[in-house]
Amino acid sequence: MEVKIRIAKKDDAEYLLEIYSYYVANTAVSFEYEVPSVQEFERRICTTLENYPYLVAELDGKIAGYAYASRFGTRAAFDWSIETSIYIGLNYHRLGLGKLLYEELESILALQNITNLYARIADPAEDNDEHLSRDSQHFHEAQGYKLVGKMNRCGYKFDRWYNLIYMEKTITEHKQTQAPFIPFKQLQYIPKS
Repeated sequence: MEVKIRIAKKDDAEYLLEIYSYYVANTAVSFEYEVPSVQEFERRICTTLENYPYLVAELDGKIAGYAYASRFGTRAAFDWSIETSIYIGLNYHRLGLGKLLYEELESILALQNITNLYARIADPAEDNDEHLSRDSQHFHEAQGYKLVGKMNRCGYKFDRWYNLIYMEKTITEHKQTQAPFIPFKQLQYIPKS
C-alpha cells in the first residue's frame, strides 16, 4: 500500500467532488444541500490555494481523500487562525489517511505562522441518527483537538436539526509579537511524501 500526499490541482476537482458528493447527498457531515458543479469545485480549489494548503491523499495512485484549510474569520486579527476540513472516500476509512493528511497540513500551516486550528463539526441532536455519527469528533480528538464550544440545533437537513461543535488545536506558540501570516502561494513547500 503506497500512500502519497500532494498538493491538489484544479484537475483533481472531478475526483474530489466524487468523494464529497456522497457526504452532501447522504449525510449531515456537510450542511450543503446540493452537490456543487465540477466548475464550482475547481474554483474552490484554486481560491483556497491562494492562501491555504489543499492536500490530496493518493493510495496506490488513486485519490482516496483530501484536506484543506480555510479562513477562520474575515477580520485581520484572525489571520493566525484557520478552519480545517477533511473528507475521506468511503472505501478508504480507517487506513490512517486522515492522520497523514492532517500531519502534512499542520506542517504547512506552521510554516505559514498559523497558531490555532478549528474544526466545525456537525453533531447529532438525537441519538441513532442514520445521517450522522460522532466519528468526526472522535477523529479530531485523536489528532489532539479539544472541544471548545457547541451551538444547539443550528443546522437543518433531512427534515431534522443538527448541532454544531467547535474543536480547537494549537500548533505553534502564541507570541507577544507574532510573525506575519504567509500566504500559501508564497511558500516554497515540497510535501514530505
